[in-house]
Amino acid sequence: MNMNIDVNCIAVIGKQNNPLYIKNFSTTHPDLKYHYIAHTSIDVIEERVTQIKTPDVYLGLLYAMEDLAVYGYMTNTRVKFIIVVSVPDAVIKDADMKNLFRRVHTAYIMQVCNPFYNSDSHKPIESRQFSRVIDIIGKTAGGKVTGVGGPDSSA
Repeated sequence: MNMNIDVNCIAVIGKQNNPLYIKNFSTTHPDLKYHYIAHTSIDVIEERVTQIKTPDVYLGLLYAMEDLAVYGYMTNTRVKFIIVVSVPDAVIKDADMKNLFRRVHTAYIMQVCNPFYNSDSHKPIESRQFSRVIDIIGKTAGGKVTGVGGPDSSA
């Protein structure tokens, strides 16, 4: 499980398909490209979810474009997580991507548990703590990071 995944972007899309958080880790692609990818991913997610009835759905590879692969996950509250990775020479295992989504989901749960955060708001997430955790997840993808969003974390 120590596979190094090169994360280019992590996006959180609200239940009304509004972008809540988009973080660009890439130095070669502009932010606007990832906003476009996030919005086009919503259509693919909506298509797939109509066929699946279980909560917390890992949707796997949504599509690939150019040198990027786009993966998706949807929570039982219809919040969507999108992770864009550089297409590697090796195959990315679903278990590695599920672990990455689990870490992002845990960070989002910690954000929602904040009594000052309104989960029904259309406002983007501006929490420095959430941004810090997403930064750590994106920069250390594929490896195990302790103290980030887990039940035993002090973060």
